[in-house]
Amino acid sequence: MKILIYGLNYAPELTGVGKYTAEMAVLLARRGHEVRVVCAPPYYPEWRVAANYAAWRYQRETRDGVTIWRAPLWVPARPGGLKRMLHLASFAASSLPLLVRQLLWRPDAAMLIAPTLMCAPATLAFARLASASAWLHIQDFEVDAAFDLGLLKSSRAARVARWIESALLRRFDTVSSITPQMSARAALKGVEPSRVVCLPNWVDVSAIFPLAHTSDYRRLLGIQAGQKVVLYSGNMGAKQGIETLADAAASLAARADLTFVFCGSGAAKEHLLERCAGLTNCIFIPLQPVERLNELLNLADIHVLPQRGDAADLVMPSKLTGMFASGRAVVAMARRGTALYDAVSPRGVVVPPDNVKALAAAITVLASDPERRAALGKAARNYAKRALSPESTIGTFEARLATLVGGSRGQHPSVETPYFSAPRSSVATAVRQRKPATTEEAAPD
Repeated sequence: MKILIYGLNYAPELTGVGKYTAEMAVLLARRGHEVRVVCAPPYYPEWRVAANYAAWRYQRETRDGVTIWRAPLWVPARPGGLKRMLHLASFAASSLPLLVRQLLWRPDAAMLIAPTLMCAPATLAFARLASASAWLHIQDFEVDAAFDLGLLKSSRAARVARWIESALLRRFDTVSSITPQMSARAALKGVEPSRVVCLPNWVDVSAIFPLAHTSDYRRLLGIQAGQKVVLYSGNMGAKQGIETLADAAASLAARADLTFVFCGSGAAKEHLLERCAGLTNCIFIPLQPVERLNELLNLADIHVLPQRGDAADLVMPSKLTGMFASGRAVVAMARRGTALYDAVSPRGVVVPPDNVKALAAAITVLASDPERRAALGKAARNYAKRALSPESTIGTFEARLATLVGGSRGQHPSVETPYFSAPRSSVATAVRQRKPATTEEAAPD
């Protein structure tokens, strides 16, 4: 099949949406599909366009068998609510000529990766003109996150934005997301349950695995033998709630056997550095090359995944899969009943969001119990091998897409494998709980 993937983020970005979009494109190309990508130059999470790329010109490249067109965009040095909107709008506008160019190629499917939903109208129009299936894959519910996390505050704007979001979602042939709860949320927004699919994020357990030796990062960072390393690696942004981990490090400053390593970049990093100023138990390093990721993740005795309580089920942290695969103990902050809680609780430690005391207590207990750390790490690793295979997710995508393409062209696709969708009970419950739209809910005032 000919598949166009349209999204803001792509490799060589090392974290978040770009990492998974690139891996998906490469996996599809290796399975014999012709894949093209329209995206922006790499800029995340540093909020700075990477070297060898330009913010203000179009570029084309081939990477791992995938043809990539990059559209210019504006990248604010200090992203805030309005600046983020302008940033997204700049890509939505500049990428339009690249979409038009792909009409001559006539792909079988156009897959938009959200964020950004601003590109949805163009994707839908493109799919109709090209007689292609329109697929929306949601990594983040960006509209909900923007208002629930306080990035945007106007209640009137929230009503309008959610009405537009619902109208757009309902027009895609398929809407997928990365957890059953997030998939069910799509149904709550008006998408027919039969069009909702769950495509979980994955991890290559042959690339991320427990090392038989001590991580070389201990030597590089000067961490003494016997020290327990508490590691956070990834984006440092608003929805992570990473300041909670900084406060936990401060509360445990008297523990001479604990070292906190913060690896990453993002809009909140400067504030985090200020928060940790003067703490001798904290080390900050930038994002590391992808070929060093396994060595980095094996630095941890304890992985910590902070998360703001108001981000529950709006996003699913992409870094969790690597944590599991590394075979190290995981402490996460999540509310009971959320996708993050369900993923971590059987094979890690879960504490309430925004609770510094509970986080510090969990770290203290695990640091003093090597047997429990080993048991949790083994359980997490086994789960990654069993349930987080990239082949499973890509197989799901292929089977569903073959059905869509075959049906739209009057064919009978040979792939009949049932796709893994959000559990019927989850989607059905979401639909039952959806209230009839009032005038205020159904249209902007």
